[in-house]
Amino acid sequence: MRLPPALRPRRTTHAQAQAEAQEGPHAEPSAAPAGRRFIDFPRHGRRGLRRWTPSWKLTSGLAALSAVSLGGAFAAVYTQVEIPGAHDSARRQATVYYWADGSRMVSVGDVNRQDVTLAQVPVSVQRAVIAAENADFYSDAGVSFTGIARAAKSVVEGKETQGGSTITQQYVKNTYLTQDQTVSRKVKELVLALKVSNSKSKREILEGYLNTSWFGRDSYGVQAAAYAYYGVPAKDLNPSQAALLATLLKGADSYDPSLGPANHRRAVERWNWVLDRQVETGVMSAAERARHKDFPEPKKPVKPTSQAGQTGYLVDIANKYLKSRGGITGKDLAHGGYRIHTTFEKDRVDALAEAVEKVRKDGLDPKKRAADRHVEVGAASVRPEDGAVVAVYGGADAITHFSNNADTSGVPAGSAFKPFVYAATLEPVTAGARGPAVTGERGQGEPGLSVAVPVPVPTFAGMPLVEAMTGTSHTPFVEAGKKIGLRNVKRMAVSAGLREESMAKLEPTFSIGTSTPSAVRLASAYTTFVNEGNQTEPYSVTKVERDGVPVDGFAKPERRRAMSDAVAARVSGALLNTGWSALDAKRADGADGATSDASRGPVWAGATNAGDYMRSAWFIGSTRKLSTAVAMFRTKPDAPQLLGMQGVGGPDSERGNVFPVRIWETYQRMVGPAPSDRRADPLRPTEEAAPGTRGRGGPEETHEPTET
Repeated sequence: MRLPPALRPRRTTHAQAQAEAQEGPHAEPSAAPAGRRFIDFPRHGRRGLRRWTPSWKLTSGLAALSAVSLGGAFAAVYTQVEIPGAHDSARRQATVYYWADGSRMVSVGDVNRQDVTLAQVPVSVQRAVIAAENADFYSDAGVSFTGIARAAKSVVEGKETQGGSTITQQYVKNTYLTQDQTVSRKVKELVLALKVSNSKSKREILEGYLNTSWFGRDSYGVQAAAYAYYGVPAKDLNPSQAALLATLLKGADSYDPSLGPANHRRAVERWNWVLDRQVETGVMSAAERARHKDFPEPKKPVKPTSQAGQTGYLVDIANKYLKSRGGITGKDLAHGGYRIHTTFEKDRVDALAEAVEKVRKDGLDPKKRAADRHVEVGAASVRPEDGAVVAVYGGADAITHFSNNADTSGVPAGSAFKPFVYAATLEPVTAGARGPAVTGERGQGEPGLSVAVPVPVPTFAGMPLVEAMTGTSHTPFVEAGKKIGLRNVKRMAVSAGLREESMAKLEPTFSIGTSTPSAVRLASAYTTFVNEGNQTEPYSVTKVERDGVPVDGFAKPERRRAMSDAVAARVSGALLNTGWSALDAKRADGADGATSDASRGPVWAGATNAGDYMRSAWFIGSTRKLSTAVAMFRTKPDAPQLLGMQGVGGPDSERGNVFPVRIWETYQRMVGPAPSDRRADPLRPTEEAAPGTRGRGGPEETHEPTET
């Protein structure tokens, strides 16, 4: 009987049998190769996954080949790249700022740098810098390959560049290269750092680094920085001051303590870290560290004379916008070559300054009244159409008064904050009516204000909020905040354009204006009510060029919906009433500057009043063409808190509240629209207004209480 083929024994030769015995019972069958391959991949004689798994010989060979190739390429680059000549600071171009009409405002660009030898730099400064920036400076090869890889990865991924460069690399970047953040520049930095490390001593490199580093305040090098921050030469710096200068190397824009409370907190934290780091690295004893507990406050910054008057404040606001929108740093600006076109209008800037000085001169007498001393004014004008900041008043002179009062965040808004509380109470009520607005009557002839479906007026503590808006009672707003939730009030204020960081602690008084927005932000936020609930981020720069090449990121901000048009219309009606009430009251008192109708036309206004005890006085008046916020307050350099406003301008000044509105009217007469006939103005509240209404600026309001 013949067996099936599968069961028949396989015939093998003696050689085949010996080979199979050597390979074992689990060896895979293979066919003889037609010819020997140089690279055995896919692997011959293997099946499945093993066929496509490289052998260790192939893997190690490819790794060695890659290393040799990269080494050869790096050697070629290393031999070809020559150390260039150091930057010539005299060739640096100035940065030029332009007015809105294209004329030149100011040119900034003198390089403040004074080179010193390393022997003139205290050892404490050297140790602080090394501990903070590159602890193994004296033992490293001049480069950090991990730092290079991390920075290159960030550039490729389009992320913010990472730190990690050695002192040698930073010296090379400061001295021989641009500040561009590109992979090619980073590779060149690596090669040059190696070459410099091989050609210069560590002391020469450290000296060069200390003389070329950016410390802020227009200061290049430790000598210029010592004068800018402490008014002494570098040789006289003490270890505590040295730690602060080392702190500034991380970024003066974020760590100069004079630039704001957040900067101050970061500076103190980093300063402590630098001192502790010196103890960790063994260059400072714990006993010496214990002697440095008090933070070495630097002196106030000083602006160059070219930025006298309001110019320095305008440059300050433009620079902040550049940094927030385009990522341009103070160090970038110091390198020069920028052409910055702003939104500032010279005639309005001059008019605002003239109005402030006139009202101050007429109403304040610091020589005779102690309460009139230390009075400060901040003001800003924003164009409702698109959010452009067209004018600011930051103080008497940017050279002598460094803080920008127009952009400060430390003056409580008081009752000027109440419109946002009112809007927050209305939003839930009108949420169901946010469809197409009822457009049969658009503000009785005033274009642009949609009239929403009539809804009950929010009433708190027995008083409708629309009436409380023009009164001095705070209780309805405190109750409103409790009822709807302070987080909702805050959300509405931020949505309207106020900065979240200027918002106060959420406690019962939050609703009566303990938050501290700037004049720029309040002027901008009030345009939200004028623009039917649409908000546009305030901007101050329209175009930026560097060396003739446009810089991206400075298109006009787009409008966004901040609240429903129904809510905006309702609050607008209350603000129109406030405007007429405040302006008519100033005419009644016969105050100079409040007797002209040149500012007439609808005015959406908010203001503090004599019932506020916030140590500030505000008036914000918005027309269709211009929204201007004016703040008055008292402050002393050595006083941590604002001074009281009692008695400012005499006993009849209502705690100084008469002055912001006088400044607004004086300014508005210079730049505002032509007079209009008050009798024919349909938006003026009248005694003949229909029952259940408050003028014609908003929808009909019924007075049935809905909240108590």
